[in-house]
Amino acid sequence: MLVKSQGIVLREIKFEETSKILTVFSRKDGKINAMAKGALRPRSPLIACSQIFTYNDFNFFKGRNFYHISQGEVLNSFYSIREDMKRLMWGYYLLELVEYSIVEEEPNEKLFKLLVKGLSVLSKLDSDFLKFVISFEIKAVSFIGYKPRLEKCVACGGDIEGDIRFSTRQGGVICHNCFGTDFYSDEIDLSLLKYMQILLYTSLDNIGEIKIPKDVMFKIHSILVKYILQRIDKKCFKSLNFIKSLENNGGI
Repeated sequence: MLVKSQGIVLREIKFEETSKILTVFSRKDGKINAMAKGALRPRSPLIACSQIFTYNDFNFFKGRNFYHISQGEVLNSFYSIREDMKRLMWGYYLLELVEYSIVEEEPNEKLFKLLVKGLSVLSKLDSDFLKFVISFEIKAVSFIGYKPRLEKCVACGGDIEGDIRFSTRQGGVICHNCFGTDFYSDEIDLSLLKYMQILLYTSLDNIGEIKIPKDVMFKIHSILVKYILQRIDKKCFKSLNFIKSLENNGGI
């Protein structure tokens, strides 16, 4: 059966001497494993479309164990992501976040469009990487069905004022009356909450206009990573651990 779909290459693994097995986030069929036979040969027509980060028009044949790529046309290679170490490292994180967040063969149009937009914005980014990343994170977790509740207390539905905390377990902000419902919740304040709301509803194209203190961005990132990992049942993101090790060693 021939399947035509746009797709983004999330991961690649060498198979035998000349081929690759790709993890592709396809627009029609969600996450799939696809064989790019002969993609490592110097003159293969699949060389360009089998590179990580590439956004392609694919023709697939569905086999017993894999999809098989018969043809691919690159719509955007996002090549400039590879030209800068910070873009590259944060790009790997976006791909890992998306790959961990979706199940096989379950399409997610909103998340697909977000990843295309995210890679497009990242390919032109020279600064404010963390602000971009936390804006992507809060949108991504919302698009997989775990939008955090930020307007009312997630526990009692009451108004948010005074002392507040963020409950990873319950999926949103809790008021001071409900602190006892989650003793492991994270302390936040109304200012940080406001920034989270702004990042959720502001397009990735426009986040450069938002001014956020660096310590607030670190706090939001920490909360969101913990929340996402809890929701997708993972222990860590390998790409984030690598980024931290590079930062600690002065690599980026």
